Amino acid sequence: MLASISLACKQIAAAVGRAGISSLTGVAGTGENVQGEEQKKLDVVSNDIFSMCLRNTGRTGVIASEEEEHPIAVEETTSGNYIVVFDPLDGSSNIDAGISVGSIFGIYEPSESCIVDPDDPAKTLETCVTNVCQPGKNLLAAGYCLYSSCTIFVLTIGDGVYGFTLDPYVGEFVLTHERIQIPESGKIYAFNEGNYGLWAPEVKAYMDSLKDAERWGGKPYSARYIGSLVGDFHRTLLYGGIYGYPADSKSPDGKLRLLYECAPMSMIVEQAGGRGSTGDERVLDVQPSKVHQRVPFYVGSTKEVDYLESYTLKK
Repeated sequence: MLASISLACKQIAAAVGRAGISSLTGVAGTGENVQGEEQKKLDVVSNDIFSMCLRNTGRTGVIASEEEEHPIAVEETTSGNYIVVFDPLDGSSNIDAGISVGSIFGIYEPSESCIVDPDDPAKTLETCVTNVCQPGKNLLAAGYCLYSSCTIFVLTIGDGVYGFTLDPYVGEFVLTHERIQIPESGKIYAFNEGNYGLWAPEVKAYMDSLKDAERWGGKPYSARYIGSLVGDFHRTLLYGGIYGYPADSKSPDGKLRLLYECAPMSMIVEQAGGRGSTGDERVLDVQPSKVHQRVPFYVGSTKEVDYLESYTLKK
C-alpha cells in the first residue's frame, strides 16, 4: 500500500513540476468539485493518479477522495481490503502561483467486509460509507507528501514520524528525517486572519493575545500563512507553533475535512509529540457522521494547542 502511494506521489510531483509546460494550470471543466469548490486541472489529474495506483495494488478495498462524491468499492482487490482516504492535491489554489502544494492520506482496516454487489449498488455504497466513517484513532498509517523546492514524503505507521526526500537522480525516496519530534512550543502561528471578523469571540481573544508584546516579554508571535495545509503543517512540525482553521459565521462547522485532512495530520502530529484539536476535543476521537464532514482544526506543539484550548474550552 505504501509503495503504491509513494509511486502516486512521485507521479504527482512530476505533474506539478511540469504544470505550466503541460498546460495543467487553471480550472478544470465546470470549475467546481462535488463540494462546490473550484477544481483545478491538477486536482483531476492527481485524483486519477492516486486512484489508479491504489486500485493496482490489489490490496485496496475502498477508496474515498475529497474529489469524489461517494466512497468507491474497488473491484480489483484480491486481499487486504484496506480503506484509503486521501486529498490528492491539497492547496491547489496555489498551483498557478508556483507555491507549495501536497497530498494527504490515511489508511484504515475495514470495519466490516467490503461488498461489491453490481446488483445492489445501494448496499455497496452503504458498506463503503460504514467502512470509511471511522474515527482517526483507528488509523493504521497516515502521511503527506509536500511538493515544493524538494519533494518530501512524511509518514507514520504508529511508531514515530519519518521524512523521506525524493532523490531526482535515482527516483527514490531517501530517509532524511528520522523520528521527527515537534518542539514542545513555538512562537509561530498560521491562521487565515482575513476571516478574523467572522470568528467567535474566544478565538478573537486568543489571536489578540498572541499579538500582545507585553504578554510575551516584548516579542509577540510571528505570523506565517501559506494557504496550503501541507506546507503550513510541515513548517509547524519542524519548527513548532500552531496551525489553525477555526469555525466562523460563514463556515460554522469549520472548513477542513475530518477524514482527508484533520485526522491524518492529527495522527502524524501526535506521533511526533504534538496535539490535534477541534478546540473542544481531540481530533482522533471524533466519530465521523458523513464522508465529507468538516471540523474546526488546531494542530501543533502541545503547549500551543493547550493555550488555544484555554480560550476555546471556556465556551
